[in-house]
Amino acid sequence: MDNTIKIEVTDREGVLHVLEAPTDMSLNVMEVLKAHELPVEGTCGGMALCASCHCYISSDHELKEASDDEEDMLDQAFFVEDNSRLSCQIKVSESIDGLQIKLAPVDDSE
Repeated sequence: MDNTIKIEVTDREGVLHVLEAPTDMSLNVMEVLKAHELPVEGTCGGMALCASCHCYISSDHELKEASDDEEDMLDQAFFVEDNSRLSCQIKVSESIDGLQIKLAPVDDSE
């Protein structure tokens, strides 16, 4: 399939998953993670209104700058690092082929 890319995801247990994602369906990374049944909630449906799809970018891909909404959400999230992003805000495209991410831990104190 010509219109697919690969995304490497390390889950919270340290297991590496290599996912294929179509570039012609206007998906975001969170949707791809959910489609492959990885433990990402995406409670807000990809609107940058929660941080349940928080991840860390491990590769050196040039991603679109985080929006103000995404930055505001990350300011409220737990375990934020310099490479933190919301996976719902990363559009699947040829430019992210080979993207490497790690799922952020979840706050289990609730």
